[in-house]
Amino acid sequence: MKRTQKFSCKKFSPDIISPRGDKWLYSKTVKDHFFHPRNFVLGGKPNFKYNGVGMVGSPACGDMMKIWIYIDPKTKRIKKCGWQTFGCASAIASTSIISVMVTEKNGMPINKALKLSQKDILKRLGGLPERKIHCSVLGDQALKSAIENYFKKAS
Repeated sequence: MKRTQKFSCKKFSPDIISPRGDKWLYSKTVKDHFFHPRNFVLGGKPNFKYNGVGMVGSPACGDMMKIWIYIDPKTKRIKKCGWQTFGCASAIASTSIISVMVTEKNGMPINKALKLSQKDILKRLGGLPERKIHCSVLGDQALKSAIENYFKKAS
């Protein structure tokens, strides 16, 4: 199974050319979520009530993600999701798309959110360059960390 979407550089010019000559092309969805992130938290904390928070990554490796969620205690659905990410375009777009995925359609049930995978995120983004796939893994790990934090607080 292919993990990334291949693009022909004959039709499109690359968005990024690394110092080693790698050519990366980002999907329209990745560019949209990078340039127009959804549910981004400005400042220290979100302006909504939250009952779960998760943080993953390391500044030493370059990407850090923090996610705040509000889970409705009655319906067990994620109603709000805010985030902050320190990282590349792929990391920012991945976190933005996760925040949309878990809050659309009246909120994702937490049992379904816990099953979100890297493949689900990559599919919604329209793929990522091979060297950037790890960024989508951090996003689902941050979400799972926030859900675990919710469970700890609720017990």
